[in-house]
Parts: sequence; C-alpha cells; structure tokens
Amino acid sequence: MNTVIVPVDFSETSLNAAKYAAQLLVGHYGVTLLLYHHYSKASEEQEAESTLMGLKQQLNEKFAVNIDVLNHKGDDFIEDLERAVRHRRPELVIMGITGRSPLGQVLIGSNTLKFAETRACPVLIVPEQAAYREVKNVMLASDFKNVFNTTPSAPIKDFLQTFRPQFHVVNVDPEHYVSISEAYQKEKADFEEMFREFNPEFYFMRLFDIDEALNMFAKEKNIDLIIAIQKQHSFFEKMFKKTGTTKKLSYQSEVPVLVVHE
Repeated sequence: MNTVIVPVDFSETSLNAAKYAAQLLVGHYGVTLLLYHHYSKASEEQEAESTLMGLKQQLNEKFAVNIDVLNHKGDDFIEDLERAVRHRRPELVIMGITGRSPLGQVLIGSNTLKFAETRACPVLIVPEQAAYREVKNVMLASDFKNVFNTTPSAPIKDFLQTFRPQFHVVNVDPEHYVSISEAYQKEKADFEEMFREFNPEFYFMRLFDIDEALNMFAKEKNIDLIIAIQKQHSFFEKMFKKTGTTKKLSYQSEVPVLVVHE
C-alpha cells in the first residue's frame, strides 16, 4: 500500500474519517495519506488551503504518518475525485458518512455511496461514531456463489497483507443444516485456496434474518472491520439500501466497512 486518499469537507464526519485514517496508517512506513478537499468557488481557495494545511499539522502532531494535501477546484465532486484516483492511483479511499441514522439509510444518495458505486477504487467507509480500534478481526460476508470468479481477491489480500488481522468469512442461509451442502463445500474449498496464506475461518449460519446474524457475529467476535463485495443487485446493495421495517444493523454505527468491487 502506497497511497490512501481521504476526502475532507471539514465537517465533523470527514474529520473523524481523517483521524481514523491517520491512526490506521501509523507504523506503515512508505504510505502517504493524501487529504483531498474539493471546492467550487475561486473565493474559497485561500481559506480552504489554510484549513487543509492546519488539519495536516494537527494530524502530524499526533500521529507519525506521511501526509500530503490536494486542494482542488471543480464543479462535480464525484467526477473530480475519480480523476484524482486515476492520477494518484491510491490503493484505498477512506470516507466518512453523514448523520446518526442507520448506515443503510445514511448512504442512500450520499457522495460516499455514489463514489463507491463508481468502482474507481476500494472505499473504506467510516461511520460518524466510529472510534479507531486496531484492526485485529475482519469479517467478510459472502453469498458463496461462484466465489472463484466473483471474489476480488487482490484488493482483499492487499488489505489483509498490510494489517494481518484474523480473517472471518461468514455465510448466512436459512437452508443450512448440520453440515453444508456439497455445493457449499466446493465454494469453501475455492475460498480456502484463494486465501490460504491468511488462514480464513469459516462460519455458516442457519438464520432467516441476515441483519440479526451479522449483528450477532460482529458482537461475538469483536469485529473491527467489515468487508463487503459490491456486485450488481448484490449483498452490498441489500445491506446498505434496505428501508422500511428492516431491522437495523446496530454494529454499522460503529464498525467501518471496506467496499471492494467484483
């Protein structure tokens, strides 16, 4: 990992994401944390530049991390951030989310979800209330369907290689019984082969409510970060776009989510 971009608009949410990113990268020498600010009016440039440099100084005083800044004028935040990603080639973009409502409701229509959907780069979403915890336990929720072709192993491996957490792979299906089916055994074998060096642990949960199952698992295993794979009409969309009477995933108010793309 060489570069991580953190967009900041100087809101408390984005400042929390920047602080989380700085803490996450402490000890990872050779990685540059790029604070990215987007503004639309020429009259905002000087104040934005001053505030951005002030944030850099504050973070450098607390955390031993290499920090750079990019203050950019443009008309479209998403397009301009995509351009910055193409030019700087970061391995990761870290973004905060706004508001105190459940993550699934917050992200609908937000810049964070819009950027994640561009598939420009893996995105680590930091909830507003998330406080940094060392990444010791990571959970990947998988549907175990054609995992060899649909699991983006490269960015997941990059993250696991950098932080070396315990890797938990979870599948929730009401059809599971005492033992998993032959089809699931094959998919599990493919997954084991892909991630053999990280010693994944597998969990197959027979529950009807995926929210409840993941909530229980996250609490029981003290999950520090969740990996979600974005597919078309995927688990990611189901997790983040549920509305109405859907039960809240309480851990989503505290646990960052790394979005990787199929």
